[in-house]
Amino acid sequence: MHGFAVRELKRRYDVEIHAGKIPMPKKLLISRIRDKDGLICYPYDKIDSDVINAGNKLKAISTFSVGYNHIDVNAASERGIVVSYTPEVLTRATADLSMALVLSLFRRINEGYEIIRKNEWKTIFGPYEFLGTDLYGKTLGIFGMGRIGKAVARRASGFEMKILYHSRKRLSSLEEKKLDARYVSLDELFRRSDVISIHAPYTPKTHEIVNLKLLKKMKKASFLVNTSRGKIINEKDLIVALKKKMIAGAALDVFQDEPIDISNSLTKLKNVIITPHIGSATVETRREMAEITIKNLILSLGGKRPVYQVKVESGRLGLS
Repeated sequence: MHGFAVRELKRRYDVEIHAGKIPMPKKLLISRIRDKDGLICYPYDKIDSDVINAGNKLKAISTFSVGYNHIDVNAASERGIVVSYTPEVLTRATADLSMALVLSLFRRINEGYEIIRKNEWKTIFGPYEFLGTDLYGKTLGIFGMGRIGKAVARRASGFEMKILYHSRKRLSSLEEKKLDARYVSLDELFRRSDVISIHAPYTPKTHEIVNLKLLKKMKKASFLVNTSRGKIINEKDLIVALKKKMIAGAALDVFQDEPIDISNSLTKLKNVIITPHIGSATVETRREMAEITIKNLILSLGGKRPVYQVKVESGRLGLS
């Protein structure tokens, strides 16, 4: 945690900070949570029903992330424990990274860097060598038109790209007009887009939804970008599609298992750009996330509504 955040917490509470192995071993977490009123966790922490039920005094869980699938929200709800998260603050940073990855794929920036780094640039390129692709006039397909998806659409419009999208809930006609975005089915999104950018939440319905069946629908010259959640993509199917040149390339900031192991084939393919889950990793964004994380906890422990709360309504997750 940021120093200012820790100081603010210590000013109000008795604070215990885990400084050992990450993620904190489950047995150790269970033993330490028993007498705690509040918990601050991260996406790599698994806060399951065992952990939640071990927290006899637990009243609030505040996660330093926009995702909360690492927390058993239903188990927390049954205990009356408030779960909060940090959604809106990382929208701009993640959207910026998404566009950076799109640009890197289209203009082969990573490949160019590798050529120079390996001392393989021996002659000046001719008119048909090392060609990239213009973004102008190309179609960007956005899978998941929430806060981040909309921010990506706004950025893409600056490059004069066409916008298609698919989402759980269709936008209003006014929003579609403002974003100049057209709603299509998931199949059509993958068929027509020159690049797909994934911003859907990870749920049982989106688990490995991007599989070989969908990837086969993509153009051979198209790209796939994922800054959402790794488990939305079936990685084995993606590797097959990349090796067989069913698609031109992919840029990934998230993976099924993190940190990604060097033995993973994605780390060895030339038509893949990978980054270490840095969507929200800017100085400004991480500071704001820390501010909201502790504010959520303080409000929850004080019996007040946190800034951003995860709710359970009629057995289904709802956000507020």
